[in-house]
Amino acid sequence: MANFRYPNAQEHTPLILLVPGTPLAAGHWMNRWTRLSEHCRVVELGLWDEPHRNTWVNKLNLAVRRADRPVVIVTDDIAALALSWWVEFEALEQDNPVLGAVIVNPPNVDLPGADPRLGRFGACPRQPLPFTSFLVSDLEGSAVHQRSLMRLAKDWGSCPVCDDTRGDWAQGWMLIQSVLGLSPAGSVTPEWTHDENLAVREAKRQWAAI
Repeated sequence: MANFRYPNAQEHTPLILLVPGTPLAAGHWMNRWTRLSEHCRVVELGLWDEPHRNTWVNKLNLAVRRADRPVVIVTDDIAALALSWWVEFEALEQDNPVLGAVIVNPPNVDLPGADPRLGRFGACPRQPLPFTSFLVSDLEGSAVHQRSLMRLAKDWGSCPVCDDTRGDWAQGWMLIQSVLGLSPAGSVTPEWTHDENLAVREAKRQWAAI
């Protein structure tokens, strides 16, 4: 993965905090990213089957504060709720170092009974996030789930994206570049970026039409 520097903080290379909501398989794109870039770090929240909201928020907050430099938060699955509650409790501080977020495939918060883990977080905060964000659907969800994600993206002020997150997920790295405000001319495309196939492009077209 190519390195980059945030244009408004030349002395700091942003840290990418990767926050999974489930245990990571060896081939998961988050693990791949940590092997491809020294600027990616996984935040292990633990308590996967019975997550505890305040514990997760505290662990995320500790990771953000220990970074000692600007950060971008990338969540997967239910870790999106840890981020939303972190914003509720912590993000309004004047020294908030979070530049933005990429939120991948959060659960359907409109159907809390469908996932017993959701009940441990309470009602999902839905106020706009105070930084640039993308909300990504990974193409596998039902139409009901995707409509829920569109509503959540609207409430959070996130840009909705539909993408294939398998493999190295090179497109996710491009979303991080967008979060950082890197211009197309100045952005760096990783060598492992691959062309989208027709099925992925069609799924994105359908997502945009919801």
